[in-house]
Amino acid sequence: MKNFEENLERLEEISRTIKDPNVTLEDALKSFEEGIKLAKGMEKEIDRIEGKIQVLMNQPAASAGENPELDLFTQADEASGSAGAPKSGLRQ
Repeated sequence: MKNFEENLERLEEISRTIKDPNVTLEDALKSFEEGIKLAKGMEKEIDRIEGKIQVLMNQPAASAGENPELDLFTQADEASGSAGAPKSGLRQ
C-alpha cells in the first residue's frame, strides 16, 4: 500500500492534469475518479491516525505527587537506611 505522502503527491498531480486546458473531458473524468478514490482512502487513514491520537491523549498521565520507584535502595538496611556502607569513617 502506498504511503500517505505518495498518495498526496499523486492527488496533486491529478489536480494539475485536470486543470490542463488540453486534457480531454474523458481523461479529466478518469483522473477525477482516481482522485476521489485516493482522497477517500487518505481520509480513512487520517481518521485512523486521529483515533490513535485520541487514545494516546486520553491515557492518564502520572500524577505530579507520584514519584516513580527507581529501586535504588533495595539493599538498604531498614533500621539505619544504609545500603551496607562500611561503618568506619561514617558520621553518626
